[in-house]
Amino acid sequence: MQQNSFDQFIQQLEQVFDQAVQDGDDDELFASGYLRGHFDLVVAQLELQEKAEVEVVLPSLKAALDETKHELSPADQQHIAAMVAKLEAVAD
Repeated sequence: MQQNSFDQFIQQLEQVFDQAVQDGDDDELFASGYLRGHFDLVVAQLELQEKAEVEVVLPSLKAALDETKHELSPADQQHIAAMVAKLEAVAD
């Protein structure tokens, strides 16, 4: 995978976060902020490990979220899941 394609993919996903900031309600804003932190960390780790491939971004993000889901209430987990679904829709 070319770095350019990876960067374009990341930019497409980042637009989901940007849209939530512009148009989202409080729950979407929380989910976007929480998820964006994990997303940025996952992307940085993939780049450092030279694994910057489109097909590993969302699975890596979901794995990171699984490790921290105990931090979230069930309602917050639902908001995060809805945001992940939006990311998946853009990725398809």
